[in-house]
Amino acid sequence: MSAVISPPPLSHVEPVVDVLHDVSIIDPYRWLEDQSSPATRAWVGEQTQYSRAYFDVIPGRDRIRERIRKLLDVETHDSFVKSGNRYFFRKRLPGQEQPSIYLREGADGEDQLLIDPATRGAGRYTSVKPLHASADGSLLLYEVKQGGERTGTFEILDTAKRKTLPDVLARGYLRGFAFAPDGNSFYYAHEATASDRPFYRAAFHHVLGTDSAIDKEIFRAGDEPKLRLVLISGTRAIGFLVYRFLDKTYTDFYLWRMGSSSAAIPILLNADYSFAPRLLPGRIIAVVDQDAPNRRIVEVQARKNQNPLYFDLVPEADAPIHDWAITPNYIVASYIRGTHPQIAIFDRLGKYQGEIPCDDGTTVRIAAANSDDEILLERESFTLPIEIIRCSLPSCEISARARRPVPLDRTDYLHTELSFPSTDGTSIPVFLVGRRDLLAVGTHPVIMTAYGGYGVPMTPQFSALVAFFLEHGCLFALPNIRGGSEHGVSWHNAAKRRNRQVAFDDFISAGEWLIRTGRTTAAKLAIFGGSNSGLLVAAAMTQRPDLFRAVLCLAPMLDMLRYHLFDNAHVWADEFGTADDPDDFVALRNYSPYHAVRDGTSYPATMIVSGDADHNCNSLHARKMTAALQAANFSGHPILLDYNKLRGHSPVLPLSARIEALTDRLAFLSEQLGISV
Repeated sequence: MSAVISPPPLSHVEPVVDVLHDVSIIDPYRWLEDQSSPATRAWVGEQTQYSRAYFDVIPGRDRIRERIRKLLDVETHDSFVKSGNRYFFRKRLPGQEQPSIYLREGADGEDQLLIDPATRGAGRYTSVKPLHASADGSLLLYEVKQGGERTGTFEILDTAKRKTLPDVLARGYLRGFAFAPDGNSFYYAHEATASDRPFYRAAFHHVLGTDSAIDKEIFRAGDEPKLRLVLISGTRAIGFLVYRFLDKTYTDFYLWRMGSSSAAIPILLNADYSFAPRLLPGRIIAVVDQDAPNRRIVEVQARKNQNPLYFDLVPEADAPIHDWAITPNYIVASYIRGTHPQIAIFDRLGKYQGEIPCDDGTTVRIAAANSDDEILLERESFTLPIEIIRCSLPSCEISARARRPVPLDRTDYLHTELSFPSTDGTSIPVFLVGRRDLLAVGTHPVIMTAYGGYGVPMTPQFSALVAFFLEHGCLFALPNIRGGSEHGVSWHNAAKRRNRQVAFDDFISAGEWLIRTGRTTAAKLAIFGGSNSGLLVAAAMTQRPDLFRAVLCLAPMLDMLRYHLFDNAHVWADEFGTADDPDDFVALRNYSPYHAVRDGTSYPATMIVSGDADHNCNSLHARKMTAALQAANFSGHPILLDYNKLRGHSPVLPLSARIEALTDRLAFLSEQLGISV
């Protein structure tokens, strides 16, 4: 039997009118912003019951769950930290809910279990992650999370005694950490959620075994809501980055010698460009985009009472520097040229030494750099889950360190790179992925996603959701829309802030192209995305509801006139603008998905996913959008909210919860696209 679509729960209307720049804005569901109110909790309960009544009767759920379990319940490795000859990392064995932290002595040593979150007795939603190790590897800082929260608590393990020390940083945001060279103390910048001064930004020194109440303040940035302090660790010195999120982001940088009684020295003040430093003995190396939109790596020469001089080590190239790392003798920079990875090696003076081999159709990221001229890389593709590989410099000798087994025959699938014209005639690249026998011919169900923001390039990555649909005869489309950086910084700027509609136009044009070329139909086209991509798919759906059959919208921002008023979302003002600015307001109002919902419109089947613990894209967006769509929808297709109080923006839910959540999403999309499982 097919899932029965019944009328959704009634969401009562309590209109609130705001006047912004002489324009009246009506918000009918403002009351749903209060996450903890009895009315909101009752509403969430009704929505959950409504959604479960739909999900639980979809045919084939058990088969979907079985397949997803096989895809996800495999050994995984991630979060590598290296100190000397010691590797710290997370590993999850089949059947375990959460990964544990392990230690390996040398590349070929045995994996030694250090921390298993299951032994904490806090439930399956507790996760751990290694963050920093002392110079000799005797101490390990690790994070403890509950559910998908962005915040965490931070503990220190004595690795020899396998004992957690009493020195704990309370729940909050850790903005930088450094062990002292002698291993008896540490330095930190930390924003505690329970602080009685929530906007106070300072760095402190803590001596192990002492009360944190007597920690010594070593640097103070200020006490304003739009400040952020980040601590940069070095071997003998510490850097302090102070960000001021105003009309644009302004950056100050200070340098302080560990243990010094003198104040930190200002190196850079009031910079309106990107500045990302690394501290080496006697040197400051940084990536900057001053006079170099694609970024350059520079040596920083400090000057008294003046901003520093920059001397190019790795000059700006024709593609943006995507990531970089420094080892004792080399600088490594990664680029993405179009959609193709490149990792270049330079000596410490910037002389080109060669490249690390990267296959087309893969994504390669720098995961860690070590003190012995070894770097760790993450590599994946549409059909290859993330694997960790070791690369010795400068020979570029590569050896696989950790592979994730997955029951998927890669030889059955191909990808191709094509292009299509956007609304303004710009040619947009697109990946198409599918089975060999289906990719070039016929009309098929298609699932599509993109990102279109923050200069994030969309390159081949493995997804269990995509793998499932490829196995069931679907095509996967990944257009490289503007807002990313596939073609340099100009590609990002073309869809940034007041130009955001360009990203939506590119995405909508991709759907039109898929239909126009006969690859699919509107009845067989589904879109999905999370976070900024959740905004993308919601904007596309509200602007062209006729173009899509189903929409999966995860952890989104959707009320773009009020997003900046919650949590720390004001830090994204440079990317989106805010309704406080009259010109930004016009652009935001024109595309804000929540404000674009129109009564009597036939909307696609829509599943919105969120939870209480999301403090990046506050769950108020999901709640208000669900209520608005349910009230306005005229199509008879379901509008569903998948809500979990422990779900947040961090992908750390336990295995069983991930399997059930993905089963719901796949069942929903399969039902809507008519895919038999």
